[in-house]
Amino acid sequence: MIKQPAPPDIAPPPLRNDCFALPAGVNWTPVNEALALLRERLRPVKAAISMRSVRAFGDILATDVVAARSNPPQPNSAVDGYGFAGAIPEGAHVFPLAEGRAAAGVPFNGTVPAGQAIRVLTGAALPAGVNTVILEEDVNVRDGHIAFHGPLKLRANTRQAGEDVKAGDLVLPAGRRLTSADIGLLAAVGVAEVNVYAPLRVAVMSTGDELVSPGEPAGLGQIFDANRPMLLSLVEQMGFEPVDLGRVGDDPDVLRARLDKAAEQADVILTSGGASAGDEDHVSGLLRQAGAMQQWRIALKPGRPLALGMWNGAPVFGLPGNPVAALVCTLIFARPALSLMAGAGWQMPLGFDLPAAFEKRKKPGRREYLRARVRDGRVEAFHSEGSGRISGLSWSEGLVEIEDGARHIAPGDPVRFIPYSSFNL
Repeated sequence: MIKQPAPPDIAPPPLRNDCFALPAGVNWTPVNEALALLRERLRPVKAAISMRSVRAFGDILATDVVAARSNPPQPNSAVDGYGFAGAIPEGAHVFPLAEGRAAAGVPFNGTVPAGQAIRVLTGAALPAGVNTVILEEDVNVRDGHIAFHGPLKLRANTRQAGEDVKAGDLVLPAGRRLTSADIGLLAAVGVAEVNVYAPLRVAVMSTGDELVSPGEPAGLGQIFDANRPMLLSLVEQMGFEPVDLGRVGDDPDVLRARLDKAAEQADVILTSGGASAGDEDHVSGLLRQAGAMQQWRIALKPGRPLALGMWNGAPVFGLPGNPVAALVCTLIFARPALSLMAGAGWQMPLGFDLPAAFEKRKKPGRREYLRARVRDGRVEAFHSEGSGRISGLSWSEGLVEIEDGARHIAPGDPVRFIPYSSFNL
């Protein structure tokens, strides 16, 4: 068995404070340009660690994995039957049976002479002298002989050594998030340890005096904090480690201390609210004071303001406060960025063209995302596009993406539907 080498004791360099800076003269940023800038300027921020393969579900490979052993390791039978040297021509055939049998885990140690057959069971290593197997249902057995009809092709009903994977083959590439099937594959090819990235820790906090937690009394003008529990669960569903930093009122000193704590406990910080340029938008204000703030005015609906910056070495994604805009910006921008920083590479969601069950007129200039679901093969859109209509997030099963230009969508026209499952949700 080949043991994977331990990764070096080395961590990646920190991201630069100007990694979110827009090119000179850019004010409104199209979605594709914003995504390209994030992809170009971000990189993995976690060090590699060694992990037992059986415990590595959901982890991200830091190095390629090669097979330590072939699968199957030797030729074996795919059925219960009788083995002999093939191929067999057309016609009736009678072979004497050799003494013994071959079973999975209990191989036959001798050699089967030419012109003789031996009993073999599914998964058994083929004995020397055997390269073809006939199903037991196609055989009559009497007085130590078998009788059957040909023809039978050479190697019929057998599996060849390494026909799935050969020792030394690349089985899983660096950057892959390990699934249950991957864990089984690693076990089958004898890989006991893998090098993976340490889990990406993502801190989440909500800001605003108007927020109270569910279960607390809500006064006049106050609302329950929906973004933080939503974003924490999103982070976990996407395969990262959530860090709950609670909610912060509109007090810059308290927010500064909370950001300090977040940078100590997490690799990336997601905030909701306070990302614009108003009097109480303290997230953007503090990032601007720190000299590492970029206000990206994304040509996007919902979710135009997106504050990006660095706080004590940790990237900060300042999301809009409206729940729908916060979720859309997380899925479209934060998710691929977090995936890249975690070591899994830049991942874009898979969409499908389906006929619309709605009508929509859209002006040029901004890309739009509608909450949507599929019924009877057609895409339904939520009845309202308001960013505060959080019930539409629960109602929907994905997003309809409408391109940047003008568009008149009539019932039956094709639209791009992106199911939430494409975001690992």
